[in-house]
Amino acid sequence: MRNTLLFVLLISLFNVNTLFAVAGGSEEGGQVDTQEEIKNYIEHHLKDSHDFTFWTNGKTGTHIGFPLPVILWSDGLHVFLSSKFDHGHEVAESNGKYFTLYHSKVFETNAAGDIDLDEEGHATNAKPLDFSITKNVVGMLLASLLLFLGFNSLARSYRTRSIPKGIGRVLEPLVIYVRDDIARPNIGPKYERYMFYLLTVFFYIWILNLMGLTPLGFNVTGNIAITVGLALITFVVVQFSGNKNYWKHIFWMPGVPIPMKIILMPIEVLGMLTKPFALLIRLFANMTAGHFVVMSLIALMITMRSAFGLVASTGMAFALAFFITLIELLVAFLQAYIFTMLSALFIGMAVEEEHH
Repeated sequence: MRNTLLFVLLISLFNVNTLFAVAGGSEEGGQVDTQEEIKNYIEHHLKDSHDFTFWTNGKTGTHIGFPLPVILWSDGLHVFLSSKFDHGHEVAESNGKYFTLYHSKVFETNAAGDIDLDEEGHATNAKPLDFSITKNVVGMLLASLLLFLGFNSLARSYRTRSIPKGIGRVLEPLVIYVRDDIARPNIGPKYERYMFYLLTVFFYIWILNLMGLTPLGFNVTGNIAITVGLALITFVVVQFSGNKNYWKHIFWMPGVPIPMKIILMPIEVLGMLTKPFALLIRLFANMTAGHFVVMSLIALMITMRSAFGLVASTGMAFALAFFITLIELLVAFLQAYIFTMLSALFIGMAVEEEHH
């Protein structure tokens, strides 16, 4: 418990200090103290990016961090570091082609970096195929590495002893929890063949959620593309696991008059498609809302500075951020549990045998 409180304390201090540094000025040198500017800063924090920025000097616009590889395909392969973009202020040249960042997206442009906009303000420049290693990609690779190392350590511990040691002591109760409280009750006798997937998705989401609370600024599970991918995997597993009884209840429900079967068929098909949609929206919305609330509470330091003074407003922002970050630790586990539990429930509905 002491280590958890220390972890939350350090995170809250870092977030408050980071926003305090930005409050002195924007990247262009102006003040960041209006509600619109704070909203833009929070939205920027929630987006994926081509670099890691740990600290920004609001007065000078200096960024402390490191760039990531940009990998593009446009009439050939283009590979360079994102530092060429200078956080969207410069045009990157590669093999005679010019690229620029516009709203965190890479577009082809000319040497001057001109962006053509349509009537609705959307960029019309050509977009190259983007295979860049972004911050979210780094987060996913790091989570996968931690997952591999942790379970590899747990497996090696079982070869020599019945009780694991090290990180295995943390993982074993959670593995048993997923097996006994999620997989077995919801899937039934066939739960073992799905344990590898349920364990992977549970720990993967949980680790990503915890990483989102660190000063590294990850927001992987707050990216709709990531949650769509996870939900689609569950959808594919469910459909390929469905037995005759499952498909019969969708397309020709037993014990129901034929006219009602025809009416219920499209409703059941729609229900089959809304299940993964509920999975992806629940995870995406909850994690995004959590990050947004934490950053908004920290922003109170700026909005209340004129009324309460710097010390009082900073103290209030820190106290509220500390409290919400504690709740976010619970939410990080809860969202991993809900996604895994619902996945197990949908799989259990697909493999359930007909009762006579």
